[in-house]
Amino acid sequence: MPEIKDLEKICSQIRRDIVRMVHAVNSGHPGGSLGCTEYFVALYFKILKHTPKPFSMDGRGEDLFFLSNGHISPVFYSTLAHSGYFDVKELATFRKLNTRLQGHPTTHEGLPGIRVASGSLGQGMSVAIGAALAKKLNGDDRIVYSLHGDGELQEGQIWEAAMYAAAKKVDNIISTIDLNGQQIDGSTEHVLSLGNLRAKWEAFGWDVMEMDGAVLSDVIKTLEQAKTHTGKGKPVMILMKTVMGQGVDFMMGSHKWHGTAPNDEQLAKALAQLPETSGDY
Repeated sequence: MPEIKDLEKICSQIRRDIVRMVHAVNSGHPGGSLGCTEYFVALYFKILKHTPKPFSMDGRGEDLFFLSNGHISPVFYSTLAHSGYFDVKELATFRKLNTRLQGHPTTHEGLPGIRVASGSLGQGMSVAIGAALAKKLNGDDRIVYSLHGDGELQEGQIWEAAMYAAAKKVDNIISTIDLNGQQIDGSTEHVLSLGNLRAKWEAFGWDVMEMDGAVLSDVIKTLEQAKTHTGKGKPVMILMKTVMGQGVDFMMGSHKWHGTAPNDEQLAKALAQLPETSGDY
């Protein structure tokens, strides 16, 4: 298994990919992608039991991951490529005509690693719960993971799904909320305050944990601990504190980088802060 220093190098390369991908087409969502990089690297390179090749849509005998906030597709695509699902060079086709790397992940292009179309916020948890129930019915003891944005919690379907998972004891799911406090129109506190999320999720019957999404070792440790909480009658929720634009100083903490691509000068500044560790595509 890779060491922390090796995983940190992967994080740096993935962040380079993110800013280069959105810059190349002047379109995409760099802020949330940069903020969730440690989570994706920890998940795909340390935590998940998964088989990149040959990719099985069914995923029987594998851990499954569902990205609900599909707009952060750049970090998802880069992670999948670097973990062996498809050639890293294909990242150069991001958001272009006839690409498999659509702005929001879709399934009809047949991109390995993508099991559900996402981006219509609020739906990913329902999908993940369905997959978790299917694993129970199939006698498959692997775990289902899902990731959600904090602004996404303003969608009612999330709370319907949360209530269902607890009531039906769906205890083979580990969901994570990206708490960067920002959404497209401003801060979550300003747009629609989320209140005490730990208290809310506990009231809905979930086993709640917290972690610092910018500290790779903490992400790995918490995800490992979360696995030990499964199978005990409760779904597991991790509240992950992150910073939008993490790793690029002028992007950090601002909702303005939710869906804005860097220009040429900004790209150069960003890349100067992100060492190239395994070669740019």
